[in-house]
Amino acid sequence: MTLRIATRGSRLALRQTQRVAELISEISPEIELETVVVSTVGDRDKKTSLQELGGQGVFVTGVQSAVLSGKADIAVHSAKDLPAETSSGLILASVPERVDPRDALVGCFWEDLPKAALIATGSIRRRSHLANLRPDIKFQELRGNIETRLLRIDDVDAVVVAKAALDRLELKPERMDTLPVSILLPQVGQGALAVECREEDFEIIQMLRKTEDQKVRSAVDAERSFLAEVGSGCSLPVAAHAVFKKEEILLKASIASEDGMTLIKVEDSGIDANELGVKVANKLLNEEGGNRLLNENL
Repeated sequence: MTLRIATRGSRLALRQTQRVAELISEISPEIELETVVVSTVGDRDKKTSLQELGGQGVFVTGVQSAVLSGKADIAVHSAKDLPAETSSGLILASVPERVDPRDALVGCFWEDLPKAALIATGSIRRRSHLANLRPDIKFQELRGNIETRLLRIDDVDAVVVAKAALDRLELKPERMDTLPVSILLPQVGQGALAVECREEDFEIIQMLRKTEDQKVRSAVDAERSFLAEVGSGCSLPVAAHAVFKKEEILLKASIASEDGMTLIKVEDSGIDANELGVKVANKLLNEEGGNRLLNENL
């Protein structure tokens, strides 16, 4: 049996695909694996901001289409790129592992950032959180793969990238500050891998289930449930991070204005991931003023 794996062509995407292939080979060494590289909208247009391109989904729809059309059998994504609602005809069959979900400030340490520091990032989530703590900070748009982003360090005071990307590619910048979630709450699913396949491919689903890390899946499910309840099309910066505390999931989440002037954070814990995500979303929206913030943005 040959299993075709659809993926983006960046070095990070290919490394993540290689990792999933390793996990599959450990479970089913008889399976031959073939990589199918797909160019997505986000890959082809490296100048337009992600928000203008359509936000979440610009890096996954092309890869998903390869599976739905039969050109590939499974798709490997960064979980943070997936919209909250799984595309029709597909199933999120496995969330196999997660590395550090936090963000990294590269080029300068947080405490050493000068007055009116210039930071490069294309993420409105990162901008809003950092501006909330430091309204003096200025921002510059940043697109491209991780290596391209790191090349910008000499042009600005710092760039912000996912720590997971640095770890997976074994990149160790000289000046790097991993930001705690108290400063910058991660994007939903950040640091985790996500493997999709067609919902009728039961044998593949069962095989992929064996690659899954159950605690990681529950944490990511809680974050994605939160995002789905808030609305994955929400134009405001949202963030969520779930971890296990003993036998319960602790979920921290936030919503912010784009300028960072308003940043609402909530947290709660529970056993059922999906119920917890919905509970935290409703708490944020209905009790803490999130709905008012959304209405002001309409």
